[in-house]
Amino acid sequence: MVYEIALLPVHANRMEQFKRAFADVAPLLTRARGYGGHLLAQGVETPESFNLIVRWQSLEDHTPGFEASEDHRLFMLGLEKFFSAEPKVYHIEG
Repeated sequence: MVYEIALLPVHANRMEQFKRAFADVAPLLTRARGYGGHLLAQGVETPESFNLIVRWQSLEDHTPGFEASEDHRLFMLGLEKFFSAEPKVYHIEG
């Protein structure tokens, strides 16, 4: 089991639109091979910072798996306009 942690910086004036957009593209994530669940959490002290935590069966299911897919391209296309900076992604074992 591997967890993807994605730090998503969102423009302060677009947070509600981001949440709606994420709900719209989430099915692209949930149907990915090896997907095991996710949590989108908004920062308390820094509400413009979101953390996306995704459980994958293996690292390969996320990368290259999902990241190399058309679904990932569409997922990012639906969200990238809300980012105030480049997201940072890393993985941990769980």
